[in-house]
Amino acid sequence: MSDLLRAPAEIKYADELAWLESVDTGTKPFTWRLSPKMIRTFVLGSQPGDQLDRKVDQKWFGDAAIVERAIVTLASDRGLLLIGDPGTGKSWLAELLSAAVCRNSTLVVQGTAGTTEDHIKYSWNVSMVIAQGQSRESMIPSPIMTAMEAGAIGRFEELTRATSDVQDALISILSEKYISVPELDENGTVFARPGFSVIATANSRDRGVNDLSSALKRRFNFVRIPVVTNRRSEAEIVRFRTEELLRRHQITLDVPPTLLDVLLQSFADLREASAAAGSDDERLESALSSAEQIGVLEDAILHSNFFGRQTLTADALASSLVGSLARRDEDTPILNKYLHGVVAPRTENAGENSGEWTQFLQGGQAALKALA
Repeated sequence: MSDLLRAPAEIKYADELAWLESVDTGTKPFTWRLSPKMIRTFVLGSQPGDQLDRKVDQKWFGDAAIVERAIVTLASDRGLLLIGDPGTGKSWLAELLSAAVCRNSTLVVQGTAGTTEDHIKYSWNVSMVIAQGQSRESMIPSPIMTAMEAGAIGRFEELTRATSDVQDALISILSEKYISVPELDENGTVFARPGFSVIATANSRDRGVNDLSSALKRRFNFVRIPVVTNRRSEAEIVRFRTEELLRRHQITLDVPPTLLDVLLQSFADLREASAAAGSDDERLESALSSAEQIGVLEDAILHSNFFGRQTLTADALASSLVGSLARRDEDTPILNKYLHGVVAPRTENAGENSGEWTQFLQGGQAALKALA
């Protein structure tokens, strides 16, 4: 893992997955490596009632019903579509589920305006075609076709970013479970093996970019991933990701609990202001998700470690928040209004934490001044 910038879940948690498989006595659908109950344990962590000899840490933080519905969908004939705001953990959940089901989360197609049918079906090695003609050896299978042949999970990220032609190509794959290759006389059909399924993700803020057809929608079970607003869950998510960051960079910098509270409260304040805004120009462009909280904290930690006093401070946190959330001209006055209307009064009424809020106000004002 030390040689990988970011190890996929099946490598990162290889030892844990192997152990879970060795003690798993549940029924496993198709060629699944773990039973549905053990997959839930892998994703959500173990509970005392599981009676396992080893603690399994929670990796995705959210409603258990969401994970259970996703697992049930993968065992059915329908694809799984995880939909939600940016930064709600859709891709991370898809990766964890793929790793648990088939030990391969890397069979991924990224949806963009440039994604073509070849990316979800197949293409050709031109040099081999010229030398030997079209054959299975000269064919380059897509990640989805590879998943079909292996009875594994194929992933399609940002489905609504792909054009309607590409989306329509998925319909026959999800319904018929095969891909026809008319260029080949023999073995011209690639059939899906048991266990094959597709996990797609879609950004709810991309609605209207390339809307899904009714036919394609019927091939998916929709599972909505909400923005985490529960303070305890948010704190667990941010703490989990921050500990990973510190280990990866071998940083020993401390994150005081009071500063974590400041970060969580600031995002809660901004979400409340966004909900009360009368127009898009009066709310931040950011989705204010947990992922963006983690990004703000990560930026502040790295800046404090490399250029600061080797300790995380409230002014560094505020500077990172402004730098991360001020993405357009309209965002600057919104943040300025927040600092003066919400943070400034809190510096006098926050009791023991007033010192942190004072530093946070000063750091935010300095960052906004630098943007002016």
